Amino acid sequence: MPDVTIAPESPRQDEIVRLIGELDAYLGALYPAESNHLLDIDSLAAPDIRFLVARRDGVAVGCVALRVDAEGYGEIKRMYVDPKARGGRIGRRLIDRLEEQARADGLTLLRLEAGIHQPEALGLYRAVGFADRGPFGGYAPDPLSVFMEKSLLAEPVS
Repeated sequence: MPDVTIAPESPRQDEIVRLIGELDAYLGALYPAESNHLLDIDSLAAPDIRFLVARRDGVAVGCVALRVDAEGYGEIKRMYVDPKARGGRIGRRLIDRLEEQARADGLTLLRLEAGIHQPEALGLYRAVGFADRGPFGGYAPDPLSVFMEKSLLAEPVS
């Protein structure tokens, strides 16, 4: 399998805009507009966002954003891997790299909102240590949403 690189990049590149468009179409087919909490391209380029891109052979195949909240936690936004690139652990590597970025930013907690109709995404988040919680920030309870969080503090060694 070709090597995958993950690095901070601008979301304003044509191929990233295409990936985000694919993600929008996918989520739009699963959920009504009021249950989609999407950041647009301009929002993804804001100073409180760390936007990471996964590339295989130079081609963008995935992305994820870390929104640094003023309350001191990071929120995962816009996690997506091109369906043709799935199965190669790119999602897992994006999350690992996002956690490194969050720690570098001094964050000790990650949170996310995901939809109930995305079992693969929910399985990945649970596999890397996220646990269910209630709504946070500006989110209202939504039967189509799952809210999760993960502490980035090291576990004490006993």
